[in-house]
Amino acid sequence: MKRFKLIGLTGQSGAGKSTVAASLAEAGFPVIDADLLVRELYGGGSPCLKAIAAEFGADIIKPDGTPNRPLLAERAFESAEKTALLGKLVHPFVTALLFERLRGAEGAVIYDAPQLFESGADVICDLVVSVVSDVELRLERITARDGIQREAALSRMNAQYGEEFFRAGSDFIIENNGDLSELSKQTDRLIALLKGVL
Repeated sequence: MKRFKLIGLTGQSGAGKSTVAASLAEAGFPVIDADLLVRELYGGGSPCLKAIAAEFGADIIKPDGTPNRPLLAERAFESAEKTALLGKLVHPFVTALLFERLRGAEGAVIYDAPQLFESGADVICDLVVSVVSDVELRLERITARDGIQREAALSRMNAQYGEEFFRAGSDFIIENNGDLSELSKQTDRLIALLKGVL
C-alpha cells in the first residue's frame, strides 16, 4: 500500500516554479527534481543520450560523452513538434528513475517537473500544482536567468503549453505576478494545504 502522496509541481518557463520548489524543500518536503533526473540520464554513454542523438544529430554529444546542451536546446526548441519529440524520447527514462526514487517514500513528496503533463506523470500524482505568470514577466525572467535574447526566450515559450492549459489540468494554482513576499504567501497556503492532507 502506498505510504506517500505524490504532489506534481509544474509551470511554464520563467513562472517561478523553482522558487516555489525551494520553499517547499525549506518547509521539510522531499523534492524530486525532474531536471536533475534528466542530468543523471544524460551521463556519458547512456541509452537515453544515444536515443536523443539518433534523432537530433550525433554532434549533440561532445567528445567527452556529455551532451552539448546549448546545441540540443537550439534544435529541440526550434518547434513544438521537436520539443515534443525530445520529450517522447526522454520521458520514459525519467519516469522509470522517478519510481526508483519513490521506493520507501512517506508523506508528501514533491515532484518538480517542467513537463509533468507532457510526460503523462500527472496521472500518477495525488495533487497537481501549477505556477503561472504573465508573459512579459516570464520573458524578463528567462532572458535574465539564461542570458539569452528575447527572440530565443519567445521561441522557448511558444514551444510550451499556454497558461489556460496549466490552469485546466491543476488542482492548485499559484499566480506569480507580484513580488517575492506575495509568492511566499501563496506558497504558505499550499504548504498548509499539503500538511492538511497528510
